[in-house]
Amino acid sequence: MEKLVLLIDDEEDIREATQVCLEVIGNWEVITAASGQEGLNKALQHQPDVILLDVMMPDMDGLTTLKLLQKTKETCQIPVILLTAKTQAAEQRQFTQLNIAAVITKPYDPFILSNQITQALDNFRK
Repeated sequence: MEKLVLLIDDEEDIREATQVCLEVIGNWEVITAASGQEGLNKALQHQPDVILLDVMMPDMDGLTTLKLLQKTKETCQIPVILLTAKTQAAEQRQFTQLNIAAVITKPYDPFILSNQITQALDNFRK
């Protein structure tokens, strides 16, 4: 089964490293977006199986992007996994209030990321 992931992250090196690892290790097809707005457009266009969304981005941050994805009829059912360097307890509690599949803390291990995504999706669908 071809699995399609949309990676929305403003850092090019993170997009490239993550894309290579997910394609090689996880056999995912990866689409990338460098901003929240580009991510929204690509989510509408491609209907990915999951979205990996960076929380801290310029212009439109990840949480704003998430709200727009969840308000849009065509994208509200797509599971979202937040990628964040924010590890404070208050921030983690805020994330638990959101309708997301998981939170993966940066820096993450790209070699186990595919398994983390699969596990998060399995748990999210239960």
